[in-house]
Amino acid sequence: MPEDRPDPTGPLHDAMRDYLAHLTVERGLSANTLGAYRRDLARYVQYLEAAGRSAPADVTERDVEDFVLVVRTGSDGGAVLSASSAARAVVAVRGWHRFCALEGLTGTDAASAVRPPAQPRRLPKAISTDDVERLLEAAGAGDGPGPLRDRALLELLYSTGARISEAVGLDVDDLDLTRGRSAVRLLGKGSKERVVPVGSYAVDAVEAYVVRGRPALAAAGRGTSALFLNTRGSRLSRQSAWAVLRASAERAQLPASAHVSPHTLRHSFATHLLAGGADVRVVQELLGHASVTTTQVYTLVTRDTLREVYATAHPRALRREPAGR
Repeated sequence: MPEDRPDPTGPLHDAMRDYLAHLTVERGLSANTLGAYRRDLARYVQYLEAAGRSAPADVTERDVEDFVLVVRTGSDGGAVLSASSAARAVVAVRGWHRFCALEGLTGTDAASAVRPPAQPRRLPKAISTDDVERLLEAAGAGDGPGPLRDRALLELLYSTGARISEAVGLDVDDLDLTRGRSAVRLLGKGSKERVVPVGSYAVDAVEAYVVRGRPALAAAGRGTSALFLNTRGSRLSRQSAWAVLRASAERAQLPASAHVSPHTLRHSFATHLLAGGADVRVVQELLGHASVTTTQVYTLVTRDTLREVYATAHPRALRREPAGR
C-alpha cells in the first residue's frame, strides 16, 4: 500500500488495529507471527466487508465458517492456504473475536465454536549425522570471511537447535565461549529467553569467525553488535542465512530426499539428541517449546528408526518364506 494512502477506516478496521496493538504490547508476539496475523486479519476484514458486514457485532458464526472455506479454496481471489496456514488464520480470527467480545464490541463470540481445519500429522524432517557433517564441511569450504561465517552459523544452528531467526538475531555479547561452560542466550518466540549449551565444534568455528572473519566484514559497515554480518557489514538477514544453508546443501550434494529447509538443522538437533537417549523434557527446554507435546513429535521419528533397525537386524523380526515357494 502506498505510504500516502490513508489506512482504511471503520469499525472492522479499527477493531483489527486495536487487536494487533494488543498482541504487540500485551502478548509480545514475534514480528513474524504479527506479520502473518496482520495479513490473515486484513484478508478476513476484506471478506467481511464484501459480505456486507460493517462492524464486529454484525459477524455470525456462519461468516467465520465460510471464511475457512474461502482461504482453503481461494474463492475470494486470494492465495489458497495450506491446512497449516489456514489453521493459523483461524487462530488469528478466533483471537480477534475473543478480543472483541472481551472489549464489549460484540455481545457474543462468533468464532468460539469454529475449529481450524484438520492437519495431517507430519514428522519433522531430519538428516543423518553423516549428512550433517557433509553439510558443515561444505559450508566452510574456501577462504575468506564468508566461509568462516557460514561454517560458524551452521555449526551454531546444529549445536544449539536455534531457529534461524534466533541465530541471526544474536549479538556478540550473547555468546559465552568459555571452555567447559560455553553457552548462548537465545531470544525465542514471544520474546522468551533461554540459555543453551554450545558444543566444542561450534565454539571452535565461532571463535575462528570472530577472530579472522567478522573484523573483515565489520570494516565495510558502520559498527554493529550483531554476531553474523553480511558483506556490507550489517546484520545478516534470515533470507541470507537460508541462502547459506541452501548453497551448502548443494555443495555437499545432499540427496533431494533430504529436503533441506531453514528448520533442517533444528529438527536434526532434536532427533539426534532423542536418539542418543536425551530426555524429551530436556529437549523441550533446549528447543524453547512451550509445551512438551510439541517436542514429542520427534519421538515418533526415533521410534520409526528403531523399528527399521529392529526389522533389518533381528534374525526373527520378519518371517522369511522357505526357498522355492
